[in-house]
Amino acid sequence: MKTFIIDIDRCIGCRSCQLVCKDEHCDNDWMPYAAPQPDTGQFWMNVKEKERGQTPKVRVTYTPVPCQHCEDAPCMKAAKDGAVYRRDDGLVIIDPAKAKDQRAIMEACPYGVVYWNEALSIPQKCTGCAHLLDDGWKVPRCVDACAHDALRFGDEEDFADILDQCEELKPQAGTRPRVRYLNLPKRFLAGEVADLEAEEVLIGAKVVLTNLETGEQLTTETDEFGDFWFKQIAAADYALDVTYDGYLPRHVEDFISTKEKDLNVDTIALYRA
Repeated sequence: MKTFIIDIDRCIGCRSCQLVCKDEHCDNDWMPYAAPQPDTGQFWMNVKEKERGQTPKVRVTYTPVPCQHCEDAPCMKAAKDGAVYRRDDGLVIIDPAKAKDQRAIMEACPYGVVYWNEALSIPQKCTGCAHLLDDGWKVPRCVDACAHDALRFGDEEDFADILDQCEELKPQAGTRPRVRYLNLPKRFLAGEVADLEAEEVLIGAKVVLTNLETGEQLTTETDEFGDFWFKQIAAADYALDVTYDGYLPRHVEDFISTKEKDLNVDTIALYRA
């Protein structure tokens, strides 16, 4: 059975995968797998961009989202007359001829990756470039175009060493997708430490982050800009303890929470002992 592996850490948002998908499917008829994709309004591979944090501690995350080719596919359950089926290799296909007028197929998708073609009155989505695989290609166009190996495709056994590290995009949907993700973004917390009286940042200050719910602690030091970062942390309430030789220690707990968003705590001032 085939699977996609998408590594978020490797995606730089170049959108090559998105572009070649449009190139492959717009104005091209790949029946019986896909009727032509409209020039606008559909992205069978959609690179979603999210800005995180607050100025100046900001990060941008890119998440490629195709059809998840679910083992327990809601679109298959919603389809009539076998309009949605699964190939032997695991790819889920909407039959354009049988799916005509079946809007329920689109509405059933919890990932929002099935689109409605108004002109043809059919639901459409990523086919995994099934027509190319049948013609001898080893990977879909999107995977072939990715210069950073953020997208990979192959037999499950080819990825046996990393499958246990992968996550689902929406585990609450319960669809058992065959698109797996590495390094899906969790929260980050960042800030800087400075001596405001001297108008200087403090390099090498020790910063301890404590999860107030679990007691778990993480430790880092400020860099050459006085900045500190805690990445891939849980959405929780936290406390910060900052120490630096010759300065009074500082404990900060108020309003330090990543439950709603990534957080820049701004400048933490230390004062000489």
